[in-house]
Amino acid sequence: METKRKIRQGRVISNKMEKTIVVAVESSRRHPIYKKTITKTTRYKAHDEKNECKPGDVVRLVETRPLSKEKRWRVSEIITRVKELDVKPEEIAVEPEALGIKPEAVEEPEAEEKAEGTGAEEVETEDKPEETTGN
Repeated sequence: METKRKIRQGRVISNKMEKTIVVAVESSRRHPIYKKTITKTTRYKAHDEKNECKPGDVVRLVETRPLSKEKRWRVSEIITRVKELDVKPEEIAVEPEALGIKPEAVEEPEAEEKAEGTGAEEVETEDKPEETTGN
């Protein structure tokens, strides 16, 4: 007797393990009393035999026998792939205005020049006469 296997579709969020990916599957339902739509994200560990999935890919998972302690799904197909961009960090120039910072705040304040000498700082103190209590 063959049972119908469950199928899920989600986005790959991690592929740092060998032949294993972590997929986030979102499901939404309406709250029975408050009628608000609730979105629940479930993370599944799935078997990726060829290690070809990358973070951002949308994949279809099929339920399978337990492959490890937490892995009960395998990748049946990659629906869409994420596009890779060859951009180096040096090529990305961020303007201060884009971050919401005023250009004046970006300039470094002038450093105060300290007197060089013995390395000890002089502290000015006011001489106050000692108060005596008359007992």
